[in-house]
Amino acid sequence: MKISIFGLGYVGCVSLGCLAQNGHEVIGVDIHPLKVDLINHGKPTIVEKDIDTILKEQHTRGRVSATLDANKAVLATDISIICVGTPSSSKGHLDLGYIFKTAEQIGEALKEKAGFHTVVIRSTVLPGTNRKFGEVMEKSSEKKRGEDFTVVSNPEFLREGTAVKDYYHPSVTVLGGDHQEALAQVATLYEVLDAPIEITDIEVAEVIKYVNNSFHALKITFANEVGNISKSLGIDSHKVMELFCKDTHLNISPAYFKPGFAYGGSCLPKDLKGLVTLGHDNYVATPVLNGVHESNEYQKRQAFELIARTGKRKVCFVGLSFKEGTDDLRYSPSVDLAERLIGKGYQIRIYDPNVHLSKLVGANKSFINEHLPHLSELIVEDFNDALGDSEVVLVNHRNFDAKPYKEALAQKAAVVDLVRIRELEDMANYQGLCW
Repeated sequence: MKISIFGLGYVGCVSLGCLAQNGHEVIGVDIHPLKVDLINHGKPTIVEKDIDTILKEQHTRGRVSATLDANKAVLATDISIICVGTPSSSKGHLDLGYIFKTAEQIGEALKEKAGFHTVVIRSTVLPGTNRKFGEVMEKSSEKKRGEDFTVVSNPEFLREGTAVKDYYHPSVTVLGGDHQEALAQVATLYEVLDAPIEITDIEVAEVIKYVNNSFHALKITFANEVGNISKSLGIDSHKVMELFCKDTHLNISPAYFKPGFAYGGSCLPKDLKGLVTLGHDNYVATPVLNGVHESNEYQKRQAFELIARTGKRKVCFVGLSFKEGTDDLRYSPSVDLAERLIGKGYQIRIYDPNVHLSKLVGANKSFINEHLPHLSELIVEDFNDALGDSEVVLVNHRNFDAKPYKEALAQKAAVVDLVRIRELEDMANYQGLCW
């Protein structure tokens, strides 16, 4: 395939070399004559392991070249890959000037092109950029997206120092677009790689790089805070984290990575507080660990606001324990939410088949007596009784079988879902907490 790559920096240079090595004919485009000259002499524009050897070989084979002329590159290729810079401002906003300038250039070139053209955005951009890019192209080309061209989002996950290795051994290749034929065309570029190709929504593809790198930053900071606390206690922090990483069931796994309601229970709040206290007592600052609790409290406030915005005052709780399949009410975020609603004058009923007042003992009983002393007046054993004249239904547990009750639920002012039960999402009165 014939490919043009706009931007010959880190991502562009590596992409150019690797695509050529996979058998494609690649033309690089850049505004800097020096970069263009380097590529035309088979030399890389960056210092990166293996890319110099790759470019030298592919230049010899006649598969790589570069130009300052964007028009020439577009007319000579089937696909244009965008790798131009998107520098960040001091306030965190991206400068997308280079991106949209490139959109104008490609659009101008398309005025002279008869065939369909596919543009692939590899640059890291904010959600909405793909759509805007297409609009700029439509204006400059006087052609229509979907008929004459399309724009595919294909975020890169290359690390400096291992970029070539990362290109050939990704965990996943992500493609976001709205044109099936173009998505299939772009997918062929990556079929030689030993990794799954995930086709998704454009906005999902645009945001995933930010999510990935933010989590990487979080992991580094988390490990550093654990290290600081461990050092203050004379504990080998590396041994701690080596052991931490051996748990691939919960720690290094997809476990807990589902947006939803706040955490609770007898362990997470207590142990987080204990670790933060260890740091505090040893004069170690732990801003990330400190922030976890506040973020959790924010999620509880979000749930309250969803209910408050309905303007209704009668709420039916589906689930009260801190998670389904247990009667443990200790530090349940649902108990906190019920307590706050009652304090604000709401009328609530609670349905939780696992919670039986006669069986609550010890710390569990003491906790609920302190926070919801009138639970016996609120909890009911039959869901239809709980539903009754309630105006808002609040779903807290994933094991709730909603199918038999959908007709009744549809009559309510709102169904507020804190756990994401997908069979409810098609209802007009449905509201998800953070989806």
